[in-house]
Amino acid sequence: MENIPESSSKGTKRRRDEEESGDGKTPSLELDLTFSDTLVALRIMRAQFPHIPKVSVEPFMLKSQLYSSVKDRTLVDRELETLRRDKVLRVFKLNTGQDDHAVMFLDDYINQIDRAVKRIEGEKGGENEVFGWFKTHVLDSKLETGIEHQELCSLLSLGGKVKDSHISLLINAGIITRQLIDPNMYWFAIPSIGSLLKGLSQGRKEVISLLSRRRYKEMMLASLEKKRLRMSPLDMRFHLRDLIGSGHLRTDQTPSGLIIRVSKD
Repeated sequence: MENIPESSSKGTKRRRDEEESGDGKTPSLELDLTFSDTLVALRIMRAQFPHIPKVSVEPFMLKSQLYSSVKDRTLVDRELETLRRDKVLRVFKLNTGQDDHAVMFLDDYINQIDRAVKRIEGEKGGENEVFGWFKTHVLDSKLETGIEHQELCSLLSLGGKVKDSHISLLINAGIITRQLIDPNMYWFAIPSIGSLLKGLSQGRKEVISLLSRRRYKEMMLASLEKKRLRMSPLDMRFHLRDLIGSGHLRTDQTPSGLIIRVSKD
């Protein structure tokens, strides 16, 4: 992770020390729910991304999770934009909801692309060159979440002669996806993330359902975060940050600790 700038916040080192000390257990979400700035939040959440057997996806975060962790949403948007323009990270539009966006550090995203390339190596022998063109010419100059077909071809052509089969290869590898409303536009995508996005949608419903069955539609955070989800490979911590940030859940401080409640419609 060479391109991730060091934060000057002392809290980063303190939290990292807590994570690495003792029995290796992650600190309670109640002690680690809010952060002073976006980069600190991203780095901690990256470190806490759940280990998921049989799924080869680099850690990613959701914009909604940042909204739950850094209270000033305007600050989050501004700092995300700066980090994106500085090529520290990429932002991706997800198909799980109108406002759903994933965030991944650029180094991790390039590693994810390399994994996708290895997986299909040999299938299209001489055409795998397009992945190098994509990393060198497209990622370096196109920082937005989407790209138009003609612009994609123009940037790729800086590496060599572009064929339709090159574009198909990028789509099949999961690196770009066609936008449904405009077939001439593509979203940049995270390869191999499909099963996790399904789990994200199902896990959201499962957490809301779990709380909705309680008498007051609430539960102590300390108890809730110990629950295991049946429908999602992502852990409870991941989902709670997402649902709090998106406004589906809210937190209230009590003498006994933090309570998580279903937000009233």
